[in-house]
Amino acid sequence: MLRWPSSAEVLEQAHLWAEHQAAGHPELEAVGVFGSYGRGDAGVGSDLDLLLILSRCDLPIWERLRPWDTATLPLATDLLVYSRQEWQTLPSWNPRLAATLARDVHWLIAPP
Repeated sequence: MLRWPSSAEVLEQAHLWAEHQAAGHPELEAVGVFGSYGRGDAGVGSDLDLLLILSRCDLPIWERLRPWDTATLPLATDLLVYSRQEWQTLPSWNPRLAATLARDVHWLIAPP
């Protein structure tokens, strides 16, 4: 029988994933959950949206997902990967996304 994982299970697995990634990627400063799991209204069929903030990231946007293996997470996962500088300036170049993230992000590893 198939069973969709509970929100608590998904968030626990996401937290463990974040800690594991931080141990292997010293540039990883913060990990947050946003979208339905960040707002607390996830249900059957929801995906997991994660925000990663790195101390520095010189990779082009289309290459940034490659280092992050999400296969151990219990759901399909979308990632946003920003450098600290990009994160700090997000309100100036994408105010709508910045407002959404400010409202919805639940930090698994809080930014410094």
